[in-house]
Amino acid sequence: MSTRSEAFQRWASLVSGPDWFWYAKVLSGNDTLLNGAHQAGPYVPRDVIFELFPSISRSAALNPRSSIQVLIDSHGAEAAATAIWYNNRVAGGGTRNEARVTNWGGRASPLLDPEATGSICILAFHRAATGGDADVCRVWLCSSVEEEEAVTDLIGPVDPGVSQFFRGTAQGVVPARGTVPDLPCRISVEEMPQKWRFAFPEAHELVRRATENLPSVRERSPDERLLRRRVCEYEIFRSVEDAVVLPRIREGFATVDLFVSFANSVTNRRKSRSGASLELHTKTIFDEEGLAYSHDEYSEGRKRPDFLFPSAEAYRNPGFPAERLQMLAVKTTCKDRWRQILNEADRVPRKFLLTLQEGVSYHQFDEMTEAGVSLVVPAPVHSSYPKQIRQHLLSLSHFIGLTRARCR
Repeated sequence: MSTRSEAFQRWASLVSGPDWFWYAKVLSGNDTLLNGAHQAGPYVPRDVIFELFPSISRSAALNPRSSIQVLIDSHGAEAAATAIWYNNRVAGGGTRNEARVTNWGGRASPLLDPEATGSICILAFHRAATGGDADVCRVWLCSSVEEEEAVTDLIGPVDPGVSQFFRGTAQGVVPARGTVPDLPCRISVEEMPQKWRFAFPEAHELVRRATENLPSVRERSPDERLLRRRVCEYEIFRSVEDAVVLPRIREGFATVDLFVSFANSVTNRRKSRSGASLELHTKTIFDEEGLAYSHDEYSEGRKRPDFLFPSAEAYRNPGFPAERLQMLAVKTTCKDRWRQILNEADRVPRKFLLTLQEGVSYHQFDEMTEAGVSLVVPAPVHSSYPKQIRQHLLSLSHFIGLTRARCR
């Protein structure tokens, strides 16, 4: 284990307990200064801000606010931030009804560094159980894959665009809820297959249910299908999790060891689902589009690209023209992970990487380009990338058309 990973674990133990709330997210290009956003800094949803700063939500004043000290422990920096509710639509006469945390430290803040785009960030807010607003926010910004693995080992996956909120307990932190766009996909216990109530569904079952729940999206582009189904699947997953996990949490635990064992099982299940989700949704879309491919098969030796086009058999056939071959790797985030795909298919010099990451820095994009990696990003996510980079991104629809023409 690296020194930084150990440092994170020590930090996590210091900011755990009943008075702590964690908000975890992958920083987007709009959170950092990558895109020159007007109000840069980690976006925190309004409902989370209201829970952490109840005085704001109860105030009848125009644009109420609350100050909070920010300690960026991972980088030895600090700031004096402000939680604000822009409420002129509610107060009367205006159009705004949004809440933000601002003043994260300006350009000198590690949180606003464009190179931090794609990094996992944990905001740990301290709010006394007796009530009142949060009085300090301690931050850990991951700067290595090892640190991010330590984070996901503790709280499970943190996907781009799907922020997580956690409540502290005497034993640590437990999931409170995810903040994702609402789709009509949550299901009641009565609507669940009987076996799901006793044995958690496999990832492919959740993907199939999400696809069945949103039949109308077949008329949408592959990009929209992918994003909407991912959100839908997550809602289904959380429905099952609430039905199975919450009753056990309410029962309580006789020992810390029992609590830790149970928490680990929840975390591992979340990681397993997240790791397979994007690949399986992509596979479903390729089937719908009639695209020929092989999934998770060997190219050479022990190398197993996520997708080979038109097939693994064609790839392993020396007589099949290399210019008619294509590969695609799938990773929800690509920061510091894109290099893992460079030797996955030796016969294909240009590697395609599908990601949901909301922006990459100019430096990292240049490195990818020089290494022969082309990014495939769902079209609605393109706006989180700098304009100069957007023109070089492929949408999933574009990739499918390109592959169909090349690998016929």
